[in-house]
Amino acid sequence: MKVIDATGLILGRMATRVAKMALAGDDVKIVNCEKAVISGRQNLILARWRQRKARTDPFKGPFISILPDRIVRRTIYGMLPHKRKTEKSRGILAFKHVMCYISVPDILKNQKFETVQGAESDRLKTEYITIGRLSQLLRTK
Repeated sequence: MKVIDATGLILGRMATRVAKMALAGDDVKIVNCEKAVISGRQNLILARWRQRKARTDPFKGPFISILPDRIVRRTIYGMLPHKRKTEKSRGILAFKHVMCYISVPDILKNQKFETVQGAESDRLKTEYITIGRLSQLLRTK
């Protein structure tokens, strides 16, 4: 089992590597999901997510959650093969090996946390927004 601390990691880069780990058969737990970052200007990212939410029907779906752990989990789901019939079962089985948490749950407190190499946000030269802040802004209109 691998426990990854998402603090300061770029969401897309982290998600691709976690998807690879899950396809390889590893159980992956991601903690501190609200501290992961999305690169880009805040107003553009917020507009894209608001458009995504406005496109849905509240009774029929698709149901898009704005909780930080669900945003990370949905991003990882999009990086797994889940649409083609031949690869579908492999991707869905791999997705069951991935769990995301807001902060650190009690069961994982004494585990050793890993990080994803090449996904650190300190090398970004552009603006970025944390997923926790994005979730907060999506709740307010």
